[in-house]
Amino acid sequence: MNGVAEPVRGEPARWTRRHLAAPVGGPATTAPVIGLPAPPRVLPHDDVWDLWPIQEEDGSTTVVGGRELWIALAAPALGHPEERHDHARLRLLGRDAGGWTDLGHVFADGASPGSREWSGSTVRRPDGTVSVFYTAAGRRGEARPTFTQTVVEARARLVTDGGRILLDPAAEHREVLRSDGVTYLPADDIEGGPGRIKAFRDPGWFRDPADGREYLLVAASVAASPGAGHAFMGAVALAAATPGGWSLRPPLLVADGVNHEIERPHIVVHGSSYYLFFCTQRQSFHPRGSAPTGLYGFVAPTLAGPYTPLNGSGLVLANPAEEPDQAYAWLVLPDLKVVSFLNYRSIGGPDPWTAGPGAARAAFGGTIAPVLELTLREDATSVVVPASAGAVSG
Repeated sequence: MNGVAEPVRGEPARWTRRHLAAPVGGPATTAPVIGLPAPPRVLPHDDVWDLWPIQEEDGSTTVVGGRELWIALAAPALGHPEERHDHARLRLLGRDAGGWTDLGHVFADGASPGSREWSGSTVRRPDGTVSVFYTAAGRRGEARPTFTQTVVEARARLVTDGGRILLDPAAEHREVLRSDGVTYLPADDIEGGPGRIKAFRDPGWFRDPADGREYLLVAASVAASPGAGHAFMGAVALAAATPGGWSLRPPLLVADGVNHEIERPHIVVHGSSYYLFFCTQRQSFHPRGSAPTGLYGFVAPTLAGPYTPLNGSGLVLANPAEEPDQAYAWLVLPDLKVVSFLNYRSIGGPDPWTAGPGAARAAFGGTIAPVLELTLREDATSVVVPASAGAVSG
């Protein structure tokens, strides 16, 4: 489970300054401004951010009792919004024509081996059980939050009881993957915060239709290139299911000196191509702010590659220039709908990350953003605003 990554043929794709020197932006890759009034808060007293469906093994969204089942990160809407990461829990949500329903925390208090629960992915198995892959951040019971990250699976029964829907709280939580310390840097920072720590998180489950095998894509960190001027760079790690557990493979992609924090990697197969998507923030680029906060991606003929950056630069969807932080954590679904959360509106002053708690809280959305849609044509993409934009928020 925790051995050195197995060698495979080929080199990882490298996302370089040469790619980002290509024209970045334009109507095809720019999201519309999310106007006022803001989308309603899904949870009135809690922030909600990274969102994903419980999916069937064919990629479709699980429906129980007429409700789609989704999971999001949630935390009490208190203090500076960036502090939410220190209190994050997985929350189960239902969605039907009437909107969203809060189904409670996914896990019981103290069930996770971490002190917080960060993003992941979830799949319902043929036997009806549900594999929840997520990031355990820190260690259970620690006096203050640290930033150790491991990938955990909780295999739970889906329980329907008197109209209630929940995952069996007796599910076992097993660490299934951690960085190997060789190919992938150990994600073991004691001090830090968003954008300033090494990564081994956000497991994205994927079954390759070519061979039926299961994989996990993980947001990771690798050693920076000599002379890059920073300690590490972002990467997309790959792990394959084996009879004995999960086996780390070399990365699918490294951000070679251009970005140190790639997040929420996932693959959508469309036509005969494999589309590798991930998101990152403008603060994570080198130099800082040299490319926009957005959804980025590469395309390949097989899972192993070779990967080509979409639209020349890799940019698939960016926040508009007048609202550079309006949404984040984009996830592309198999039908090419794109979900995200409402992040920060412009406040006419410093970045909200450095603003005081009051100003940052006033600018923060903390709920599900209107849904967008992509069109994909080989290595070119464009953003579509559906006529029912915002339907997932409704």
